Amino acid sequence: TDPSASDFLPFFTMMFLHGGWLHLILNMWTLWLFGPSIEDRLGHGRYLAFYLVCGLAASLAHVLFNPVSIVPALGASGAIAGILGCFMRLFPLARIVVIVPILFIPLFVEVYAFVFIGLWFLLQLFQSTMGLLLPSSSGDVAWWAHVGGFLAGFTLGPLLVRSRQRYRAY
Repeated sequence: TDPSASDFLPFFTMMFLHGGWLHLILNMWTLWLFGPSIEDRLGHGRYLAFYLVCGLAASLAHVLFNPVSIVPALGASGAIAGILGCFMRLFPLARIVVIVPILFIPLFVEVYAFVFIGLWFLLQLFQSTMGLLLPSSSGDVAWWAHVGGFLAGFTLGPLLVRSRQRYRAY
């Protein structure tokens, strides 16, 4: 049978569904932290298109590496991974404050964006690879969606940056 438009709809709608409150809160928190800087550089319309394209790339990566999976992919994580990839590319030397808990004492440490996001990406890549080698270790997380979204954002984001004259004045 020929595929219809409804066959492709889940590739977009999955970005707006989540597996629970914690999933939704963590995704929105990450988007709130990193999204405004990218939106400022791309502009509102380009940012929306960029977000959707990163989410689509995440969906495609998930399907490519999990073609027989019957577990539905949910969440904005892949699209937000695209935001992280773009942030790492545009602001590699931005400093990010990270909390490192030592027993019950929080230690606040500043790290460069390329270190923080780079380590996050390597963890996603490691988990994705482990999911291929040991399918039971994936824990029902769409790791390849994170990798696909990140690579799309890292690659496409800088191509969509608008001219400096159109940046928001601070």
